[in-house]
Amino acid sequence: MEALELARWQFGITTVYHFIFVPLTLGLSVLVAILQSFYYKTGDIGYKRLTKYFGKLFVIIFTLGIVTGIVQEFQFGMNWSEYSRFVGDIFGIPLAIEALMAFFIESTFLGLWIFGWTRLSKAVHLACIWLVAVASNLSAIWILMANSWMQVPVGYHLVDGRAELTDFIAILMNERLLVQMPHVILGGFITGGMFVIGLSAWMIIRNKQPELFLRSAKIALVFTAVASLLTATTGHDQAQETVHTQPMKMAAMEGLWETEEPASFSMFAIINQEEGVSQREIRLPYMLSVLAHNNLTSEVRGLNELQAEMEEIHGPGDYMPPVAIVYWSFRIMVGLGVLFIIVSFYGLWLWWREKLQNHTIFLKTTMVMMFLTFVANTAGWIVAEMGRQPWVVYELLLTADGVSASVFESSIWISMTAFTLLYGILAVAAFYLVWYYGKQGAPEEQEGKETNLHTY
Repeated sequence: MEALELARWQFGITTVYHFIFVPLTLGLSVLVAILQSFYYKTGDIGYKRLTKYFGKLFVIIFTLGIVTGIVQEFQFGMNWSEYSRFVGDIFGIPLAIEALMAFFIESTFLGLWIFGWTRLSKAVHLACIWLVAVASNLSAIWILMANSWMQVPVGYHLVDGRAELTDFIAILMNERLLVQMPHVILGGFITGGMFVIGLSAWMIIRNKQPELFLRSAKIALVFTAVASLLTATTGHDQAQETVHTQPMKMAAMEGLWETEEPASFSMFAIINQEEGVSQREIRLPYMLSVLAHNNLTSEVRGLNELQAEMEEIHGPGDYMPPVAIVYWSFRIMVGLGVLFIIVSFYGLWLWWREKLQNHTIFLKTTMVMMFLTFVANTAGWIVAEMGRQPWVVYELLLTADGVSASVFESSIWISMTAFTLLYGILAVAAFYLVWYYGKQGAPEEQEGKETNLHTY
């Protein structure tokens, strides 16, 4: 494989692995803060035990997220130096703010929270975990700001082959950021919610403190049900924004080769990109027009027309993304999103019927859903990033032009193999730590006797 293909594989592997931990920290941090808020409000020691139980798991996941994130950034200098040179003036501000403000707040107050059970007042200690939760999500926003600029470049001008910042407010108010940010963060809330539900279900099935973990399951069900509905809403908004700013991506998401007016939604198709056709296709009339424009009659442009337009603007070349991958990743993401809505609301119905703790099939289903959230997040990332190809910065910099000019295939092979092996070891370690500490259940606590998080 050539250096470009190897560099893309390496970045894809490291990013997918890192993105396992990021959404989980977004949602789990908020749920830990909610559990501690219940303890602060009620004084019920059970909520304190649940806070410490899920708090320990959050610390493990947070640590692994840091490790994988640092390794990911090394690639900007190793494999993507031309890309870094092009975007450096734009990315410098959000990435610096993310590290110096959001991550600094997150790590500082997490340390205070871990060691502050006996040293801080209840109110101050609660404020620490809420600051961790807020900072975790602020950290994601600054990263998404940089990614949104890659999707929809704004507030810049080109000087000597580099994009230089002219309007930071335009980047802050980028239309892509305003729809992408809530969708990604709410997806993280679903991930955290299903994680808590799945672990709670596991403990209930094992008859390990079932009454205690029934509480966390109920709280997480409400949290996940609300987040799943809002994620669907924000996803619809993001799809409509994509129609206007990246019509080629939308056409790939639908396997739409020819422009349609009105446009039908593809339920199933076998994509043949070499011949430019979708075979054995099942389509719903008018539904793509509804998705794209909220009406039954609007036009949605097809891949072939958009390819011809791109060639007129940017010269000869293949400007279509890998359609089959984008098409099926989109369906996996949407299908799982619908499944999360169904499962969470069915769980609420079982709770209302007072059958939640005794419905073994549902409890086992949530344990599977806990893992499927990571599949949905990965599929969404693939749609966002591979749907933009062949551009690394949409209509400004081709991915092929972003790779380092002097990088050798052998060097990428060595680093990619090393990182993949390292990540494999970390994956085993992460699973073992969550399993080991998860199976122990919530720590025993007595009112008036505080135990530091690191000692139980």
